[in-house]
Amino acid sequence: MIDVGTRSYQRARLALTLGALMVFGNLYLFQPLLPELAQLYQVSPSQANWAHAACFMGLALGLLPWALLSERVGRRRVMLLSLGLIPLVGAAGAMAEAFWQIALARALMGAVLAGFASVAVAYMAEEFSPKALALAVGGFVAANSIGGILSRLAGGGLGDLLGWRGTVLIIGACSALALVGVLRWLPQDACFRPSRHGLRVSLKQTFRHLANPKLVLAMWIGGLNFALFVNQFSAMGFRLVAEPHSLPLAVTSLIFLCYLSGTFTSSFSGRWSLRFGDLSGMLLGTLVAFAGVLLARQEVLWSMILGMLLISAGAFLVHALAYAWVGKHALTAKAGATALYLVHYYVGGSVGGFWLLWCWQQWGWDGVIAGSGVCYCAMLMLVGALTRNERRLSEQALA
Repeated sequence: MIDVGTRSYQRARLALTLGALMVFGNLYLFQPLLPELAQLYQVSPSQANWAHAACFMGLALGLLPWALLSERVGRRRVMLLSLGLIPLVGAAGAMAEAFWQIALARALMGAVLAGFASVAVAYMAEEFSPKALALAVGGFVAANSIGGILSRLAGGGLGDLLGWRGTVLIIGACSALALVGVLRWLPQDACFRPSRHGLRVSLKQTFRHLANPKLVLAMWIGGLNFALFVNQFSAMGFRLVAEPHSLPLAVTSLIFLCYLSGTFTSSFSGRWSLRFGDLSGMLLGTLVAFAGVLLARQEVLWSMILGMLLISAGAFLVHALAYAWVGKHALTAKAGATALYLVHYYVGGSVGGFWLLWCWQQWGWDGVIAGSGVCYCAMLMLVGALTRNERRLSEQALA
């Protein structure tokens, strides 16, 4: 197995980081462009959100098919095929004319991105030692956040200069260059054993995870967490371009630099897990994120920025720990288990946008606080339920 400090570990981390930058750079590219699209196509904020949410929905729908394919042909092949299709789909999407065509192209992009997203953690869970896995997942999630930051900055900055089409084409070209590095550095599957079961058995093994409270509770936590986090930033984007701030798109996109706090906490999550456990980190992250939503209520930029930093720090800590939890506790069909987690995660991101942006349209940031508060309370209840489940299992093991 690949262990910490080896050359294979460094090469694998580098390749997975490049893949994450490609995937999440394309996934979030349209988020800072939503105000521009709303104005260009004369649609409301919640309608413009389709350009963002459709990609999440396509990704969620594509996760399980890709994961099941990887059980037959291997994790590496699926990841490389997924990454290879990204520049092609991006170039095709740049030709869209009507808004519904943009949304459709984004849904197709999401389905392509799902190949890498559904398999990466399963690859690490099989190929990495337990210690290497705990550290690598945190680093992988940190790369996700960096990819999200860079794409949003590019979407805002390049969008002002070149429009959304030029931005899509440039990101597609960068993705093609990154693919070369992944091909060179990603190690071959060494521990993977192809499934001998048919599709029906594989599906049965995958959906069996939904009967396991240890896994399904973590999936719900991840889904609610992402439903809030990514769409709180969308609401903040609309808030900053509106009065009294009236900031240009390129400046507004700088708010996504607040993801850097999430880069730190996700990188740190592995060490937290080894020392304090996953559940305490999920609890802490939820509380920190809610504190950030409350702090961002003030109509002064320093308070809004600090609030978004706390939201990002808390949300990424929760995500990294919940994601790794599913990978560690799924004893069979690991790719299916992590794919199910991501289905919850990205469905949450898609549906949550319509919920929080509706709250924003109705009551401004106070509406975002109220809508977020309901979901944060549900997350705390789920963390409590997972804690009780773990305590009960421990008591049964000792009996």
